Parts: sequence; structure tokens; C-alpha cells
Amino acid sequence: MNQQKIGGFLKELRSEKALTQEQLAEHLNVSRRTVSRWETGSNLPDLSVLVELADYYEVDLRQLLDGERKREKMNKELEETVHKVADYSNAQEQKLKRRINRVFLLGVLAFILYIAMLFLEITDKSPTYEAISSFALGLSFGTMLVGVLMTSRFSARIQETKMKLFQKRNR
Repeated sequence: MNQQKIGGFLKELRSEKALTQEQLAEHLNVSRRTVSRWETGSNLPDLSVLVELADYYEVDLRQLLDGERKREKMNKELEETVHKVADYSNAQEQKLKRRINRVFLLGVLAFILYIAMLFLEITDKSPTYEAISSFALGLSFGTMLVGVLMTSRFSARIQETKMKLFQKRNR
């Protein structure tokens, strides 16, 4: 797949519709910079955005992925499958975002608990108090670490490693 060719084709299609990058970005709910990156070939849109672009420009998804117009039309059944895959991909992405938000919320609540316990003026700090305080602090730092890992560029590698380990266990 030639990203520069795809980017050039996306730029050509946008120009045919007499749109600016800003107008297209607004239509797709992305930044103008994102559209620019697509058109220079430095990044490619997600599958769901590619499907939306194909519909918007009235071209086949295959034409977008090849970076040129084709005479033959894409099989309707294949097109429906691609739409289902894009929907599935969006659902998975939303599920991941919800998980990240929950982890973040848990970390914030644990940190608030820790701060509250620091400011409580208890003269006789029992072992239970110390255990809860330490647990809250550890939980807040742990969730912060997990959040950073889940949102970093290493998350894909972590996911691949996890899947490899899971497959080895199932053999």
C-alpha cells in the first residue's frame, strides 16, 4: 500500500469537490492537520473514516486504498463486509476508551482518598489506617502507570505480546 499515492488521491478527490482541508476536517470531525497528514501520506485515516470518505466522495473503498480510480465496481457483498468491519473497529475503540476512562477515574478516586487521609488529623494512626493510605497511594500510581501504557505508542506491542502469550497457553 503506497501511502503517498493514497494521500495524493485523497487530495485530488477533495479538490474535485472544491473543498478546503478545513471544510473536510469539519465534516469528518477531525483537525485540518489530520487531513493534511492524510494528503501528504504521513498518516492514513482509520478504516471507519476511509469508509466515510469513500461514501462522501462516491468512490469504492478499494479505489481509496489503491490510490486511483478503477473501472470495475466493488462487489456489494464485499462493501457490506468492509462496513461491518469498520463498525466493529469503532465499537472496539469505544470499548477501549471506556476502559481507559474507568481506570483513570479509579486512579483519581484513590488519589483523592489518599489526600483526604493525609489531611485528616488523626493522632493515633492505626495499622489499618496506614494500610488503607498505602493502598490508595499505590492504586493511584498503578492506575496512572496503566493509563500511560494504554495510551502510549507501546500499547499495540503490549497487546500483541498479550495475544501471543494467550495463544501459547491455549495450545
